[in-house]
Amino acid sequence: MLVLTRKCDQKIRIGESISVTVLAVERDQVRIGISAPRDIAIHREEVFEEIQAANRAAAVTERPDLGSLRAELPERSPARPKVDPAPE
Repeated sequence: MLVLTRKCDQKIRIGESISVTVLAVERDQVRIGISAPRDIAIHREEVFEEIQAANRAAAVTERPDLGSLRAELPERSPARPKVDPAPE
């Protein structure tokens, strides 16, 4: 882990497209601003963990029982075979 010391209004650059600015320091809180391209997701750690947990839960959902679904559907009459008309 890289540890840096910054004062208010000082920035940290990450690559060419991400900038982190220290906006305020009050007691035990630091307020930061992050400038990054829209295609880069930025989340607080606790939100990121919730997203990951939801993704894991969604990945292990049970598959529906298609047999019981089929029983609920109405019966269909068998399809008639298509016959090409005889050329004249």
